[in-house]
Amino acid sequence: MYNNNNYSHTRNMEIGLLITRLVLGLIFLAHGVVKFQGMEGTESYFVTLGLPGFMATFVALAEFFGGLLLIIGLFTRWISLIFVIILVVAIFTAKTGAPFVGGYELDTALIGMALTLAVAGSRYVAADSLFRRRSRR
Repeated sequence: MYNNNNYSHTRNMEIGLLITRLVLGLIFLAHGVVKFQGMEGTESYFVTLGLPGFMATFVALAEFFGGLLLIIGLFTRWISLIFVIILVVAIFTAKTGAPFVGGYELDTALIGMALTLAVAGSRYVAADSLFRRRSRR
């Protein structure tokens, strides 16, 4: 007979979601930092893509602070959805005509990670869990 250890399974899933959340947060945090370090060039690049220059600042802020929020586990689902939007826009603007491999495969993997977090959330070692516990009292 199949022995289902529900606690162990749930814990392992939460650890997997934690790893996904931390990796995605670090990647976006790093991309936000790079955009801020060369903001003038980033704005110029956005303009060449047909996007308004101010969007570079918005994306840099979203990536930097969104990455931090993911790392601490705050607003995980909402931040993940914002990242999906940023990535989809990047694929259809910056990566148009690029091959999948060497083009937008990383973006696709990041979309998969972000969608996983948007659907499942991530409660393990997350600030969201602290607020949820306090609001139940």
